[in-house]
Amino acid sequence: MDRKAIFITGGASGIGRAIAQRFAKEGWFVGLGDVNEKGMVETQHLIGLGFSFGHTFDVRDRDAWDEALNAFSMASGGRIDVVANNAGIPLGGSLDQNSVEEIERCLDINLKGVLFGAQAALPHLKKTAPGSCLLNTASAAGLYGTAGASVYSATKFGVRAITESLDGEWAEYGINVRSIMPSFIETPLIDQLPNGQTNEAIRDRVKAAGLEITPVADVGEAAWASVNGDKLHTLVGKTAKRVGFASRFLRGQMRKQVRRNAGAMGGP
Repeated sequence: MDRKAIFITGGASGIGRAIAQRFAKEGWFVGLGDVNEKGMVETQHLIGLGFSFGHTFDVRDRDAWDEALNAFSMASGGRIDVVANNAGIPLGGSLDQNSVEEIERCLDINLKGVLFGAQAALPHLKKTAPGSCLLNTASAAGLYGTAGASVYSATKFGVRAITESLDGEWAEYGINVRSIMPSFIETPLIDQLPNGQTNEAIRDRVKAAGLEITPVADVGEAAWASVNGDKLHTLVGKTAKRVGFASRFLRGQMRKQVRRNAGAMGGP
């Protein structure tokens, strides 16, 4: 099969679905990985069953990664051009509000899952290099520490670091490594509760802080531009771009703003 192929974790909804739709629009064969089988089927119907493949698995399981990518490679005719390390979960609230279970789950999915995905993707991306790509979903929370989301922010700083490290490590193979760094995006995740200690959804906190919510289709466009461009990190949304600028040039003001908006992700 000559058609290019992308495998996307978290493909059952939200950002993963938007990436799937954007690449399918260009004629790519799309592989989806998620624990939500029903959501993956819905995504497949949206992009066309002949253009897609679904595999139910948990990104925390290293062996399951190999199984998923090997199965997708067989379905795609032996090629994987892009692996989108996108699966992730939110966790907000002050650190003392977060349970041990919540902290471990966020670290395991958002950080270890990305590392496992990168390990599993490498042999496949070597085959289609030069020009193949590992695309990691980081966050504006990986630009400056986010009060009220210390664990989540730490995982996204980690994804940013993984991206920068592998950009150096994999250059010799001709593999591109990129990240997209969205702010608050219009997805089902934003309607979740930030932690088990509050009954106020993230969306309500974001609105109360006066921050905008970016359409999810914008992230799909950013993913396409990232894979086909030279930028290491692509910021998505007005908030992300403001944070990016302020974290570089206005760190004193950024610190004051973070203190004022400490509740956006569920802090006190």
